[in-house]
Amino acid sequence: MTVQASDPAGNDHEERAGAEPGSAVTGAQESMTPFDEIYDRPDPRAFFRAFQQLGYRTPHHAQQIHRRLIATGVCAAGAGAVLDICCSYGINAALLNYDLTLDDLYDHYTSPRASAMTTSELAFWDRDFYRSRRRPDAVPVFGLDAAPNAVAYARRVGLLDEAFGENLEVAPPSAALLRAARRVRLITVTGGASFLSSRTFRPLLESAEAPVWVAALVLRTGSYQPITECLDSFGLVTEKAAPHTFVQRRFTSPEERQFAIESVAAAGEDPRGKETDGHFHTACQLSRPAQDTVSHPLTGLVHPA
Repeated sequence: MTVQASDPAGNDHEERAGAEPGSAVTGAQESMTPFDEIYDRPDPRAFFRAFQQLGYRTPHHAQQIHRRLIATGVCAAGAGAVLDICCSYGINAALLNYDLTLDDLYDHYTSPRASAMTTSELAFWDRDFYRSRRRPDAVPVFGLDAAPNAVAYARRVGLLDEAFGENLEVAPPSAALLRAARRVRLITVTGGASFLSSRTFRPLLESAEAPVWVAALVLRTGSYQPITECLDSFGLVTEKAAPHTFVQRRFTSPEERQFAIESVAAAGEDPRGKETDGHFHTACQLSRPAQDTVSHPLTGLVHPA
């Protein structure tokens, strides 16, 4: 079941090639600029350089949403963990568990000092950088991404408690991932929802030992309905935080802009003042057991910063 709420929204994230049939969006990878060359580098410097130039803001918007969700007690008593799908280099984990902003990360990874380092030197520096900024209310975060180098780096510097370089759209989950999924109480997706389907979500939810919340920040250029239907089969009610949206990034070309405007209109949304102004926008979809939608209203959890 999908419910339209009267407040806030969120965001999705960079495009990922290789959408499988039945995923939320087909053809998007042919219409949006690919960034495949920066998704799986040995370290995140190229990622941050590229997306800083495009004004990429999704993790910034997600930071406060995720912290509000954690504050509800969804991962209380140390028993629960967050699983960040399409986690990349652990950016959401960094912003959830550390006293940092997205701009801090941009400054850190594009600094002359970082640019002069080898990957090993950067990882050594990063371990201290993050350790000294860890919040006392940090929660366990697991990462899942098809980019094994990216998740390995996030694990190496301490951002992820467990890391899985797997693509559940093309292969079943490993036994280790299914074991980790038992502890998961909150699934977050701030990028790549357009290329996910029930093939990713179903085995994770089947393995979880308690009800799971799913918070997805989704580009407005396609439908989230296939994933919503999967979550509904597990008794999760999906609410879309509307009418607010969040800026994702600037378009790279007039062709991207036209694709976005046409796709948003085709999805039944209004691109005026949003995509027409030069940026991808995202909306927040929050799925939970029905009783949790009453005890923790959406409007108190998802709203503009």
